[in-house]
Amino acid sequence: MSAASERSLRRDVGRVVATVLRTPTRLRRLLALGPRGLVSMSRFLTSIVPMASRELAAIRVRAEAIPDVGLRAEALASIDGKAYHVQGGSILATFLRGPVAKQYVAIIAPLETIYDYLDNLCDRLPGVQSRAYPTLHESLLDALDDRRTPTGYYRDGPDRDDGGYLRALVEDVRRGLATLPNYHAVRERLVEIGRYYADLQTFKHQIAERRESICGEWYERHRQQFPDLYWWEFAAACGSSMPVFAMIYLAAQPHLAEGEIDRTLAAYFPNVSAVHILLDYFIDQQEDREHAELNFVACYASSAEAVERVRRLVATTALRVRALADGARHDFVLRAMCLFYLTHPKVFEQRLDAESSALLAALG
Repeated sequence: MSAASERSLRRDVGRVVATVLRTPTRLRRLLALGPRGLVSMSRFLTSIVPMASRELAAIRVRAEAIPDVGLRAEALASIDGKAYHVQGGSILATFLRGPVAKQYVAIIAPLETIYDYLDNLCDRLPGVQSRAYPTLHESLLDALDDRRTPTGYYRDGPDRDDGGYLRALVEDVRRGLATLPNYHAVRERLVEIGRYYADLQTFKHQIAERRESICGEWYERHRQQFPDLYWWEFAAACGSSMPVFAMIYLAAQPHLAEGEIDRTLAAYFPNVSAVHILLDYFIDQQEDREHAELNFVACYASSAEAVERVRRLVATTALRVRALADGARHDFVLRAMCLFYLTHPKVFEQRLDAESSALLAALG
């Protein structure tokens, strides 16, 4: 890595650390993690974040070479504006060691970049028709499933040249997954969760007059499998990459206990994933109102109902992750995620302090 790249990496890591320690509330909550949690947070910040940032820097070089101006702009925006997605998405590498941690991060970085790039194309790039949404998201399914034959992802639009950028990300993920000892044991679950995500992106980016009814009808087809949810809670669960990352974490283990895959997936989907996305929408309420964007937290009948439903979901999720074989590790991931969102400056700017405190208290 060049000297300039190293300086950029140090600045990036410095920004992440400053963000984590930004507010007194966040600092107090960090201290409440206890000695073991603080050791894990230290390893995450000093080892995993730099590792993720290096991988992302290499991807950025490729994005800069995209021939089409519009695609290049969205690729770079998805990297520069969402670097924390890759860094945070790599958090389970905190509990892997040596080459295995690096191997895991080298998969998560291009995979999360696919998520973010596709989201930008569907959400921001002018002229992308709805028929292109599922076609573009075939890239995510191709990345997760080595049985599929990759095709032309832009065949339904946008009619532009990315210089092989998206296909290269897909191949990076496929090569990485192929090296994991238990990839084939989790492959079907990866495909299942990936397909839920692809469907959500197709439905939620429809025109404003139709998207909620389409998402509601979609949930009705899955209600029996995931009862007692509102349609937007199910949609939130489908919008998270965390269950996929948890499955890849298991795939990196040399040995798995009987039933461990199913138990872990049941804890992460719909629980951890719904908490993840609902908290993301929780802090974006004002911004989404201003831009007339669909916000899942705003779908509740009232703010009080939203807080109560999400509070119960957080409490249930905490119990489920702690019951896993690596319960302490998954509990750390959940706590770190809640801490990031619920002590974010947006919380205090929107005067959501009391609601945030209630949700954090649900962790126990």
